Amino acid sequence: MNPAAKSGFAVWFTGLPSSGKTVMAEKMCGILSERGVTVVLFDSDELRRVLTPRPVYTDEERDWFYGVVVYLAEHLTESGVNVVISATAPRRYYRATARLHIEKFAEVFVDCPEALCRARDPKGLWKKADRGEIRSLPGAGIPYEKPSSPEVRIDTAHTSVTDGARRVLSALEALSFIAKGHDKVKRRSVDGKIIFL
Repeated sequence: MNPAAKSGFAVWFTGLPSSGKTVMAEKMCGILSERGVTVVLFDSDELRRVLTPRPVYTDEERDWFYGVVVYLAEHLTESGVNVVISATAPRRYYRATARLHIEKFAEVFVDCPEALCRARDPKGLWKKADRGEIRSLPGAGIPYEKPSSPEVRIDTAHTSVTDGARRVLSALEALSFIAKGHDKVKRRSVDGKIIFL
């Protein structure tokens, strides 16, 4: 690690497929950007298109994939880059490994009832699992291990995306990962002056 570099943080959004991980992670990244905090978003679907373009979702492939995710996040944070990870990571071991290797780490459990995940299902994964077309969907074909003690738990059945993202930001402030601040949105008033709301 460059001794002159201030270490970045990593936040891992985990939860069942279709629980709302990515949309909440993207919302939080947007608010951080408005505050002037730069982050890199690792979305597992996007990473797989590069790392495993023809994924088979075996245990061995998942072990390798999440090992690479942790490796990249560790080295980026050591270089002062902030990383947000949106990935189911069905085994606690994957997230625990990240916590072990990343100095500033927080886990966000995007907790959503299976029935609501099934109702959302934008990629049709739950339906495919029900038809037996895929057999390794976390929560259906294989177990999903919920976090034991996440820094933040968001109940997406009763919490909006914006409120959930702000709760995560409050936790990052409490952990001193980011400076305390207010979400400010620039607006131009009628007389041409810039005001902040």
